[in-house]
Amino acid sequence: MSYNNSHDLCSNLNEEQDSEFTQMTDKVVSRRSFLAGMGALGLGAFVATTPLAQSVQAAMKAKVQSKLMGFKPIAASTADTVVVPEGYKVSNLISWGDPLFVNAPEFDPSGKAPASAQAQQFGDNTDGMSLFPLSDDRAVLAINNEYTNNDLLFDHKGENMTADDVLKAQNAHGVSVFEIQKTAKGWEVDRAGKLNRRITANTPMKVTGPAAGHDLLKTAADATGTEVLGTFNNCANGETPWGTYLTCEENFHNYFGTADETYQVPAAQKRYGVKPADKRYQWSKFDERFDIAKNPNEPNRHGWVVEIDPMDPQSKPLKRTALGRFKHENAALMIDNSGHVVVYLGDDERGEHLYKFVSKGKYNASNKASNRNLLEEGTLYVAKFAATEGELKGKGQWIELTFGKNGLTPENGFISQAEVLIHTRLAATQVGGTTMDRPEWVAVHPNKMSACCTLTNNKNRGKKDNQPVAGPNPRAGNKYGQIVRWTPANGDHTATEFDWDLFVIAGNPSVHKEGLLAGSQNVTTENMFNSPDGLGFDKGGRLWIMTDGKYSNKDDFAGMGNNQMLCADPETGEIHRFLAGPVACEVTGLTFSPDQKTMFVGIQHPGE
Repeated sequence: MSYNNSHDLCSNLNEEQDSEFTQMTDKVVSRRSFLAGMGALGLGAFVATTPLAQSVQAAMKAKVQSKLMGFKPIAASTADTVVVPEGYKVSNLISWGDPLFVNAPEFDPSGKAPASAQAQQFGDNTDGMSLFPLSDDRAVLAINNEYTNNDLLFDHKGENMTADDVLKAQNAHGVSVFEIQKTAKGWEVDRAGKLNRRITANTPMKVTGPAAGHDLLKTAADATGTEVLGTFNNCANGETPWGTYLTCEENFHNYFGTADETYQVPAAQKRYGVKPADKRYQWSKFDERFDIAKNPNEPNRHGWVVEIDPMDPQSKPLKRTALGRFKHENAALMIDNSGHVVVYLGDDERGEHLYKFVSKGKYNASNKASNRNLLEEGTLYVAKFAATEGELKGKGQWIELTFGKNGLTPENGFISQAEVLIHTRLAATQVGGTTMDRPEWVAVHPNKMSACCTLTNNKNRGKKDNQPVAGPNPRAGNKYGQIVRWTPANGDHTATEFDWDLFVIAGNPSVHKEGLLAGSQNVTTENMFNSPDGLGFDKGGRLWIMTDGKYSNKDDFAGMGNNQMLCADPETGEIHRFLAGPVACEVTGLTFSPDQKTMFVGIQHPGE
């Protein structure tokens, strides 16, 4: 999430067979549509090793156009529709409230539908997603449903909540898993799919890893500290080469509260934003599990990465505590050349950190079943960036977050590895991790040479003592955001050292003629944007950038239009605008069909 604290839709963008201009849709996209899909371009491979400044300057001098981006860029848009380039078309795949099962009720826009209906329908506010092929023309989509818009979910707009309303909201959260098939009309949802499933805030889950069974995870309902109900505020995602889906719990703190005015929130939970007030969702008023005075440990059971098997609707999701507890954005998983699994993780809050997990075991490509517990055990690290004053590149190191090392000792409040992981934020502060400008999505280049992370914005940069202007966070009161890129030492993602630079610094050169507010050299009046959020590479090495920022189109944001998706060539530094969303939306979540001709894209909270 970025400037907005909300999200919504999924669609299909397909490459046209002819070159005629296609305006994607003939009418305004429905407020509940879920935008998915766009045609991919010809594939290619490259090595992104040159620093940003050199690559951009070289491209400008030689006037070389990227060979990866063969489409005509679109202009910024303020239209209340979705816009894509010539030769591409868009279609709606699924929307909030659409049935996922043959006998599920159709969407009821009145806001009076019961909780039981929502449990069988596509959830609210789409975000991260992954596609799992079954064949060339059939696949399973797993899509996060992050939160609810109570103004639309209820006829009373959330002002007169009941127990069934809370259950309805809980059923609108979580993950929607469903089969899709390619027909003459394009990709469509198969309501009869045997793998179709809704995972909600009440789905039974198992806690695994070093924190499983710890006293801080035990409640009256679960004395073992290993059985949890539900996942919610699922932001972005990841996927594994052994065929599972990773959904990431972000702003879980919003769902807890208490009417007990005497209750004092523990300091460790305050770091995660837990407060007695529960005005937004009001779950604690009707579900005691969310009353922190009655169940003070329940918040500790959320804020994890959850692993789901999309091929087994009866399987129990697994909360993987070895990956740490914080406000997860996504989980960018790759197999290092050493065979170890490496997962990069951002903590989406101002002044929080960037993390890396390295598995203890190694991936076995010839036996997928043997890999199922690779996220069970490993080492978690936090990033520390260094740079010479004024430089926009430098060195960095990954600091180990292991009990007994780097000050993570009883003297400093840590008495076990379980507590290091339950209080990951406190551990990162203890070891001196760099505070970042809201690290959101991470993406690893398919050639494994580099990785990138969106740093969305940060109004506190340069204003709070623990958030100085330095290194990859070069602007005070950062309103535009940037993307940091790093290359691990010797091409080894398990290494503890890396080099970094800023691939792009977003800005507005039409308002600010020079300086960092104008953006880096690869930002122009033709491609400018703010608040990069979603991020992902396709197989050809194109970097897709999605935004969730200010769409006022005035003052510092004049000329930027609605939120958008851009395509970048990491080798040349070129960035072209590919898609513009409808008014007030966030563009978020992407995945591709097996033939790379369709991209599925999420449009969240159109119209806010």
